[in-house]
Amino acid sequence: MNQADKQQVIERTMRLAPVIPVVVIDDARAAVPMARALVAGGIPAIEVTLRTAAAMEAVRAIAAEVEGAVVGVGTVLGEADLRAAQQAGARFAVSPGATTRLLDAAEDIALPLLPGAATASEAMALLERGYRHLKFFPAVPAGGAKLLAAWAGPLPQLRFCPTGGIGAASAPDFLDLPNVLCVGGSWLTPADKLVGADWAGIEQLARAAAGLRRAHAGT
Repeated sequence: MNQADKQQVIERTMRLAPVIPVVVIDDARAAVPMARALVAGGIPAIEVTLRTAAAMEAVRAIAAEVEGAVVGVGTVLGEADLRAAQQAGARFAVSPGATTRLLDAAEDIALPLLPGAATASEAMALLERGYRHLKFFPAVPAGGAKLLAAWAGPLPQLRFCPTGGIGAASAPDFLDLPNVLCVGGSWLTPADKLVGADWAGIEQLARAAAGLRRAHAGT
């Protein structure tokens, strides 16, 4: 799969719903019911972060057992993470930033990558390597919706998934921007609901998130 094809996959994934939940999961047994709740609520793309020992097992379970889920791996830092994510059945990978070694590895691996950028220079460097869909991270500390709005003029080729410090209340500010296709956030799968197996609660949060763009646009 060449870079253009990978970018098409990333774009389709970003357009599936207004929000990609960023999931930190400590118990892999919660992965399947959690993912089913998200999909039932209208949120099919799910980013499982590599912040816990259970992450890859959770990805494998979701990929194998949850119909309609498009599972990805987040906090990817290098080639080993990319290859492990691909072997686990991930459909996409997300990184907090972008190093030369990571991008070189991504060229040789079929798994599509959504790399992170926090400055215009980083975004331009990724554009030079064929990336037109980026993660803006950490979104709120780096400048928030105002910074992304400012980038829309000089960098009209780029589309973003801002992540970091975004919640249900602030998501519409980002989703209103012409260069934002979706946002990433952890509020759909809070730790207390995962620990308490509150799948109905997670589905309810997912339904609210799935309707964010429509509600904000008044349609």
